[in-house]
Amino acid sequence: MSKAALKPIDTNNLDAMWMPFSANRQFKRTPRLLVGAKDMHYTASDGRQILDGTAGLWCVNAGHCREPIVEAIRQQAAKMDFAPAFQMGHPTAFELAARLAQMAPADLNKVFFTNSGSESVDTALKIALAYHQATGQATRKRLIGRSRGYHGVGFGGISVGGISANRKQFGMELPFVDHLRHTHDPARNAFSRGEPAHGAEFADDLERLVQIHDASTIAAVIVEPVAGSTGVLVPPKGYLERLRAICDKYGILLIFDEVITGFGRLGTSFAVERFGVVPDMITLAKGLTNATVPMGAVLVRDKMYDAFMNGPDHMIELFHGYTYSGHPLAAAAGLATLDIYAKEGLFERAAGLSSYWEDAVHSLKGLPHVIDLRNLGIVAGIELESRAGKPTARAFDVFLDCFERGLLVRTTGDIVALSPPLIVSKGQVDQMFDILSGALKRAA
Repeated sequence: MSKAALKPIDTNNLDAMWMPFSANRQFKRTPRLLVGAKDMHYTASDGRQILDGTAGLWCVNAGHCREPIVEAIRQQAAKMDFAPAFQMGHPTAFELAARLAQMAPADLNKVFFTNSGSESVDTALKIALAYHQATGQATRKRLIGRSRGYHGVGFGGISVGGISANRKQFGMELPFVDHLRHTHDPARNAFSRGEPAHGAEFADDLERLVQIHDASTIAAVIVEPVAGSTGVLVPPKGYLERLRAICDKYGILLIFDEVITGFGRLGTSFAVERFGVVPDMITLAKGLTNATVPMGAVLVRDKMYDAFMNGPDHMIELFHGYTYSGHPLAAAAGLATLDIYAKEGLFERAAGLSSYWEDAVHSLKGLPHVIDLRNLGIVAGIELESRAGKPTARAFDVFLDCFERGLLVRTTGDIVALSPPLIVSKGQVDQMFDILSGALKRAA
């Protein structure tokens, strides 16, 4: 007899689930359960409405439970629940790929579907290595990330990532990896509005790594245009342009991790447009389906795809993929999501709201323990002074205080991050910062 047959399941028992990126013991003592969502709000288990200041987890860009997306998923599930992605296909995935290629700048016209940002990163890294093999440069095996970068939780992502807590428990990482220094420079750039004025020269750190390793060994550099999960680090003016120029100089591929910045977060389809810098690949996820069904993607330049299209027609060109690549339900959700973005002009709306958002963010200057404020588009980082001997505790208390008063924020270390759905109103921005400012004043 199975264990499940022995006794009924107690739905109030939280013990069985090991929660991701969570303080499990603290949560299970005082759980914060969400039982519903609509537009800008979650419903907590006690019936309270919680204003979503984080778009779920940087991902619900069009707001919660949007009916066109729900209906698209419902219709697709009734028509065809799954189709194999290997040596087979279905029209919805091809249509979504075409739509993404149309949105993307320059010749980023090829789309490889994944199921998450982590898978998108690992896919991009594998494509980079395979591309250099296909073009006769097999010595290019080294991958370059950046300190404080976050690229998901696969072994590839944590290897090129630069957040130490995400790496130290797991020991072995990919070989042939190195890291650029990060761009955070509070001595010169604290309380910057938008892109900091100082720090373009941080891109020159790639020159140092070229001197150490030799360019002929370096396959790719991967960076987040705006580093999100580490606490919203905005690139200095000219930094990304300089990084692109150095990569071009040495024949190194440049990958932008746009899992967070993609789909309107900065007021454009992708950060590529916001900064005017075109990489060789873009990793996507989160806002691609408005988070309704897990899905990710990698946008790839035509010349890279073409390099693989050699040999006998019946041969597989890239030995990589996932059972759920281009899943029918996810593809349907993606198409409906892109329709909402376009019909409601949400990217343009975010751009139009960015100045109001910026003023709201910087209204927190001078409040207790606030040592830096950072913003770009509709995203913000509020950095707090750490308590002596208790790093992360102050921001976590602010998180709990905000939740009790009806606002969901995100914390990373002692930084509070905000990134609401793009449907947020000015009144809701005011409400958000009113609750947050009160929490900051109460934080010891």
